[in-house]
Amino acid sequence: MPQQPSETMSQSVFKLESLLETHEKPLMIVGGDLTVVAVNRAWKQVFGMNRDARIGQPCCEDSGACRHKRLFETLEPYACHVAGDKPASVRGYPLLDADGRLFLGETQTLIHSAASSNTRQTLVGKSEVFEGLKAKLQQAAVTQAPVLLLGETGTGKELAAEFVHGHSHQAGGEFVVADCTVFGEDLFESELFGHEKGAFTGATTNKKGLFEVADNGTLFLDEIGELPLSQQAKLLRALESGQFRRVGGTAILRATVRVVCATHRNLADMVRRGQFREDLFYRLSVFPIDLPPLRARRQDIPLLTEHFLHLFGGMRGCQYAIDKAALIKLMQHAWPGNIRELKNCLQLATGLCQNRAIREGDIQFMRMAHDLPPPYPAQVDSPPVEYLPDQTMVGMTAMEQYEASFIAKLIAKYQGNRKLIAAEMNISERTLYRKLNRLNLS
Repeated sequence: MPQQPSETMSQSVFKLESLLETHEKPLMIVGGDLTVVAVNRAWKQVFGMNRDARIGQPCCEDSGACRHKRLFETLEPYACHVAGDKPASVRGYPLLDADGRLFLGETQTLIHSAASSNTRQTLVGKSEVFEGLKAKLQQAAVTQAPVLLLGETGTGKELAAEFVHGHSHQAGGEFVVADCTVFGEDLFESELFGHEKGAFTGATTNKKGLFEVADNGTLFLDEIGELPLSQQAKLLRALESGQFRRVGGTAILRATVRVVCATHRNLADMVRRGQFREDLFYRLSVFPIDLPPLRARRQDIPLLTEHFLHLFGGMRGCQYAIDKAALIKLMQHAWPGNIRELKNCLQLATGLCQNRAIREGDIQFMRMAHDLPPPYPAQVDSPPVEYLPDQTMVGMTAMEQYEASFIAKLIAKYQGNRKLIAAEMNISERTLYRKLNRLNLS
């Protein structure tokens, strides 16, 4: 007998919420009908609202300026900030549930101020390498020089940036995160400098930019190497003068901002290849700090393990333990994904273990991409595979398969006319071109 829609949604919510509780940051799941499907316990604690009062409600009060709707149309991740009683930096991304259905996941991180400093995470470690890193971060904090954090993915660059802010003269101001990986040609100026009402379609109100929000505080530009070359001059001008204009505005605004940047890329090499402005590079890298990979500080793995297990236990109202054999297995791993990989590994272990006791068999390491077999096509309501060129699916994640199928259907519909395809997706032709190249559809 077919399930009723309410029964189907209930099962979907249950599956999603079972995953939500592994996130320590507030996380909200939005369905394709633009209603909230689920929120996690951290969301409830931070925003002080009962889950039942939020689930089933529209994702945005103003449907005309809904950031979630755009993601379902384009499948493009986004990062921005939202105003209100509790201003927050939000990051949205598409995800698939166990049944292959498309949802939107959005993490919501309160923009830190002096009043919320006691909620911040702390750096964890006691090895010689860690103590050397901590000393450099403390030195950087008391200067006014721009800091550039360098290191592999997953080494904790955002946490290091927050440490610099918390020990600086700007600690009483806001700590604002700007994720450059999602700043395309169209989003950069609006998100960083704000916009005036009516500046463009969807600009229904005036909006402060991240630069303005971070006045007398710290602006953390994460993955600065991903910032489009065409936008780098605008950032440089704002950093040097402290002056900027909102999109659609004429008034010159001013802000005093401490800048901390991070990247896993070699910016000097990018400068040589003409992919990053030399003047901006020297402006941002006055105080460079290398964050060591986890394999260089193995002595800290027991402390980090204890820290994460305490964190997960606190979120779930229980206490986890780990035996010696499991800890040795953690110590012997190479950790190519660094601290983030360790955290994810322990999240999985807490779900696999019996009686909240983690044993060696509960420790499962993520296989690298080149070790994985080609994935099966996603079981989603997407166009048939014949829309796609031969071998396009090979090596793609389920989300990439969904996106490729979605765009391929539009290619067939408009006979390859990129202008019409971009218009239906509500993106620029430049953004569409990047998508086509990334998905091997060009």
